[in-house]
Amino acid sequence: MTDIRVVPLAPHHREDWERLYAAYAAFYRVSQTPEMRATVWGWIMDPAHEVKALVAEDADGRAVGLAHYRPFARPLAASTGGFLDDLFVAPAARGTRVADALIEALAAEGRARGWSLIRWITADDNFRARGVYDRLATRTMWITYDRKLD
Repeated sequence: MTDIRVVPLAPHHREDWERLYAAYAAFYRVSQTPEMRATVWGWIMDPAHEVKALVAEDADGRAVGLAHYRPFARPLAASTGGFLDDLFVAPAARGTRVADALIEALAAEGRARGWSLIRWITADDNFRARGVYDRLATRTMWITYDRKLD
């Protein structure tokens, strides 16, 4: 796909975004309701909320990939970084460097905001995505833990 354009998520992307985000949740076997997607959409559309999104559009203007991101404080480094929460490319568009385009666009956004880095996590068994990530970034030694809060 040479005709990929990465742009900020806009209201006219809603249907494509819903389809992509639902597929992303299904990929990770996460139960996600339309209400949950509506909450995230509201965050992204709220100029005051920290969560933002980019989409990769094909030549027809359809969104074929998404990236949700936000700033995060890095106290030890006394800087701000960008956290890439969600990255998903439609199966039909995989292998065409859509993920690369999204990550590079986010890196440009991070540079414009003065961020020191872009950080993300992925599943250990997400081998295809890890091939892309290994090419574009440095894998760290850090292990991630989650503590559920009831």
